[in-house]
Amino acid sequence: MAAYRVILVDDAPLVREGFARLLAEEGVDVVAQHADAVGIVAAVEELRPDVVVMDVRMPPTHTTEGLHAAAELKEHHPDVGVLVLSQYVETPHAMDLLKGAHGGVGYLLKERISAHTELVDAIARVADGGTVIDPEVVRKVFDSPRRSDPLDRLTTREHEVLALLAEGHSNAAIADLLATSNRTIETHTSRIFTKLDLEATPSTHRRVLAVLAHLRASAS
Repeated sequence: MAAYRVILVDDAPLVREGFARLLAEEGVDVVAQHADAVGIVAAVEELRPDVVVMDVRMPPTHTTEGLHAAAELKEHHPDVGVLVLSQYVETPHAMDLLKGAHGGVGYLLKERISAHTELVDAIARVADGGTVIDPEVVRKVFDSPRRSDPLDRLTTREHEVLALLAEGHSNAAIADLLATSNRTIETHTSRIFTKLDLEATPSTHRRVLAVLAHLRASAS
């Protein structure tokens, strides 16, 4: 794996230092640690990390500082990956983070990171422009009652494919997980995009928009 450069932002020193130690053991270069999100854009401009790993609730209000900082960072530096960590399934905040980005973003639950390899893999995906959403967030979205919307057009298999897309898997990985061919998954994803009325244009990231369709339906 490439030696990704990472900035850690978390107000809990033990959590921050624990993540830093685990990442260092896996060859990730932790270039800085911050206890809050103040000045994170300036830090990124100075240190040029591949990914910023950021908590959601930090000083001074301990509400959504991390999410606001993540959105600001993606606005100023869209090529820098942002991986947000949360203790809660905060679906509307996941939407806010994702809707302005075309990739290179992630939203994971801290308590569900059971192995350091999961965090490292998420950092690698986000650094490479992918989108990573915690499976628990996806599960709650699918379990939530929804009003009539384009999602109802999807078949059971297409819902399964979309759930795996939301978790950040590539077409090849989804094909392996569902024991089918890459071409079949390409067909499924194409049909999902068509049924959700997602046009292919240079300014859109259809995988992100497909996931957002589920998240919006859950929050409405």
